[in-house]
Amino acid sequence: MTQSKIRPWIINALIAAIYIVLSMGPAAFNLASGAIQFRVSEGLNHLAVFNRKYIWGIVAGVILFDAFGPGASLLNVLFGGAQSLMALLIVTWIGPKLKTVWQRMLLNIVLFTVSMFMIAWMLVLVSSGVAFWPTYFTTALSELIIMSITAPIMYGLNKVLHFSDRIS
Repeated sequence: MTQSKIRPWIINALIAAIYIVLSMGPAAFNLASGAIQFRVSEGLNHLAVFNRKYIWGIVAGVILFDAFGPGASLLNVLFGGAQSLMALLIVTWIGPKLKTVWQRMLLNIVLFTVSMFMIAWMLVLVSSGVAFWPTYFTTALSELIIMSITAPIMYGLNKVLHFSDRIS
């Protein structure tokens, strides 16, 4: 295998590892799973705006954290992985039709915020007495906040690191 074929695999493995590490901080305060989720790692979702090849590392990070982190369960893996994959695939499908990086990042924020209905639904399934709409509100608001805070950070990092070129 040539270096150009190995490079995306290595970078995606690093992205998955970074996702897990960034999730551990909020997990220590019980803020990485449940009705309120402030996973700083969700900011890595913005990498897909720069290059769709990052999807696999992001989704692998989500799945691994959901499988082995706090609140680990098969449903968490299935719903968390599906929610991330769905939003990322949509942003990489619609994103190229948008003219600016900021438009693509805004689309990413909206898609991840709206798609939190999947996480809320999963939480309702696994918890007795949890109502869907309040859970959806808190998970969507958490995602909106963290994705909005991390968007300018990822935008700035891209100016220095050139994400689209790193994985090619």
